[in-house]
Amino acid sequence: MKPIRKLMLAGLLATNAPSSLFACAACYGKTDSPLASAMNYGILTLLAVVLSVLSVFLVGFVHIVRKGEAMEKEAAKKRSEA
Repeated sequence: MKPIRKLMLAGLLATNAPSSLFACAACYGKTDSPLASAMNYGILTLLAVVLSVLSVFLVGFVHIVRKGEAMEKEAAKKRSEA
């Protein structure tokens, strides 16, 4: 069978397939299925990872700012003593 015929046959089969084969559980409307709950847990896990990474950056920036302010106070104190 030639490649073009295989492609045409695949396209014909895809267009005649039932529409429920193309939709996942969330799109098809079965929100109580195991696939939908697994997808929700996956989304929550990714959200937790993103929030933890962003919080690490925030803590790092706050630490740098506080360290800079402490060094500035120390330098001002040394200048006033001299």
